Amino acid sequence: MEKDILNKKECGWLKINEDEKQSIFNYCNSYIEFLNKCKTEREASNYIVDKLKNNGFIDINTVESVKTGDKLYMQNRNKSVYAAIIGDDLLSGLNIIGSHIDSPRLDLKPNPLYDDAKIGLFKTHYYGGIKKYQWTTIPLALHGVIVKANKEKVSICIGEDDNDPIFTITDILPHLAQNQYEKKIGKAIEGEDLNAVVGSIPNSDNESIKENILSLLNKKYDIKEIDFYSSELELVPAFKARNLGFDESMVAAYGQDDRVCSYDNLMAFINAKNISKTNVAIFADKEEIGSVGNTGMCSETFDLFISELLNKQNINYPNAINKVYCNSKMLSADVGAAVDPNYQDVSEKNNSSYIGYGVELNKYTGARGKSGASDANAEFVADIRNIFESNDIKYQVSELGKVDIGGGGTIAYILANKGIDVIDCGVPIISMHSPFEIASKFDIYEAYLGYKAFFENE
Repeated sequence: MEKDILNKKECGWLKINEDEKQSIFNYCNSYIEFLNKCKTEREASNYIVDKLKNNGFIDINTVESVKTGDKLYMQNRNKSVYAAIIGDDLLSGLNIIGSHIDSPRLDLKPNPLYDDAKIGLFKTHYYGGIKKYQWTTIPLALHGVIVKANKEKVSICIGEDDNDPIFTITDILPHLAQNQYEKKIGKAIEGEDLNAVVGSIPNSDNESIKENILSLLNKKYDIKEIDFYSSELELVPAFKARNLGFDESMVAAYGQDDRVCSYDNLMAFINAKNISKTNVAIFADKEEIGSVGNTGMCSETFDLFISELLNKQNINYPNAINKVYCNSKMLSADVGAAVDPNYQDVSEKNNSSYIGYGVELNKYTGARGKSGASDANAEFVADIRNIFESNDIKYQVSELGKVDIGGGGTIAYILANKGIDVIDCGVPIISMHSPFEIASKFDIYEAYLGYKAFFENE
């Protein structure tokens, strides 16, 4: 009786054999390689497109018609990707999994380079929700592109190779930090204090460190200071993704929010078998700053992709896309907040996720009174439960901390506003938005299996 009526939460590692454990570890080895290759949304977007092409996907802009079984993708300005495998009846709706490939970071300002106190520095503007103090005194790498006025594009990646220089942001020594200690933690480091050290040798003419650095950049990349105007350069942690713990049961890495769900989404999408519904995978940009802009999910570019599928099947008509959306189901694949053993007081443990206990479902996110949440209906939650339980997927249902503590959001509400049934479903994370986030390998693999089961559902 007790087994039948109680919902007992059990650690996933206790339910697997050695062969299954090895499969999890092998999968996560590939995931770690992905993280080390893709530290920006551009790098992730290009990696995804290459992976799709290698698995038979074709750019939708190169085809005139679409039929069942076709594999198509659209890359949006090298920053986001939409992909589809065409099922039997497009109008009957889509199985969608949507993740995002941008992560919190430090962007360079349009005029970044200056020198002060005999040091060369880059001015930065932080992107997304960060704790500023976490970004000081760590090794940083510079990734991105510089596009000259003549459209020539220069790719930059400095700090990842062991022979590369790195960059860092200083912090005041404890001996002189009395005033800093008296500040609240959120004010101890201001945004304008996040200036990265980039050099210290002056030129011989006027002892300008800035001009010496510009000379080095001009010599190596043939760029001038004005070219920073049309650049997208990001400072990200230079350290590699690594196995964590004596048992190597976890992954510690920058950018797991939300590249962990994006990698699971990609692999599940490619590996799903015997599908009948049209499957769609979204890899979005700009989620960390509200999904704005023409590469974020608030733009109409995703609608264009679905409209093109309808156009190229000759089944488009007024409101056809609305019918497709209202018949569709979606997992908003974004990370959740796992209970942190050092900060348990912000979690309501009956409704919190634990690492190693499986993929996490969030019926709603938002803040306090569910502000900004899509709030999945009970019928749809039951549908997802059925898929997971029928496929022996280990899952847990939780909220983002205590009700009045804070909150957060994902792309779920944007797709729900189109009429799609949506629920958040992702990997629980510790130290979210930090330069070194933690995830359980079991949860990473279980999310992959859960996404795959969803794609394979009729």
